[in-house]
Amino acid sequence: MLGLTRGRLAHISLASPLARTRALASVSSSSPINPTSVGPFQVFDRHAKQMQKDRSAAREGGARSRTVDYVRDEVADRLIERMQDIKRKFNTILDLGSGPGHFSKLLDSEITQKVVMVDSSENLLTRDADDEFDVQVERIQADEENLLQVIPQNSQEAIVSCLSLHWVNDLPGALVQIKEALQPDGVFLGALFGGDTLFELRTSLQLAEVEREGGISPHISPMTDSRDMSNLLGRAGFTLLTVDVDEVKVAYPSMWELLEDLQDMGESNAILNRRHFIHRDTLAAAGAIYKELHGQEDGTIPATFQVIYVIGWKPAPTQPQPLERGSAENRLKDALEH
Repeated sequence: MLGLTRGRLAHISLASPLARTRALASVSSSSPINPTSVGPFQVFDRHAKQMQKDRSAAREGGARSRTVDYVRDEVADRLIERMQDIKRKFNTILDLGSGPGHFSKLLDSEITQKVVMVDSSENLLTRDADDEFDVQVERIQADEENLLQVIPQNSQEAIVSCLSLHWVNDLPGALVQIKEALQPDGVFLGALFGGDTLFELRTSLQLAEVEREGGISPHISPMTDSRDMSNLLGRAGFTLLTVDVDEVKVAYPSMWELLEDLQDMGESNAILNRRHFIHRDTLAAAGAIYKELHGQEDGTIPATFQVIYVIGWKPAPTQPQPLERGSAENRLKDALEH
């Protein structure tokens, strides 16, 4: 077990790592929503999410944001290992939803010459200087949901997304845009939070609201699971798919430190029509329930972050193709008997 200390205790398990927030305080939004428009079902307030990320990067000149990089840094480390398994050097890699560049900072000249970082938050995008990167850096402020508005089709050798796509309203559409932006035989690597992320916090808040207020409200966003990702990647047109799931576990002194870090990460609630406050006594009850149901022997509470890692390739004639059914020259039974 790896220990991190910031005046308060935070343990990150190497089998998995993660985060902290405050009363899941939501940011109000003035973003226009057209209820008569035809398009994907809107779950998240993208304008509110951009504001949350901007504010998290601006606190104390970015210092608060840097103290909570440990979750994304850990996931970026695991994602770069998957990139290194691809024995190919790229001229350029596009980092979609890059934030300050958790993944991009791990790239070196053995992997690529240049990285293009795309994020909706200008404050996060420009938080860290170019000299913290080992390759050439280009920054583009743009909404991850509208990739093809800033990136031409068939232009990218590789696209990576590290913990950004869980806030996208139209995930199938975003995957299609990623595939269209790739060159033939281009690769997409992604990491996104899965459905079991923060299940301890979710259940504790729900039980507390039922007990104190007689009902529940959504405070943690809905997320996908590994089976969904396999289907969505296939429907988007990717081939040679790889999907695997990992966990990151972090221990906190109490629920309050977890909430504080989540806010500093820019991971506060951004669901449309969300409640903009939680009663103090409800939060106190949730903290007590959290410790009672999930508390550990050393007095800390765990926070679980499920991470889904995906790899998909844009089809190309040069890629390996499966043999036709019935074309085998030897029987599997014969091979097993010998």
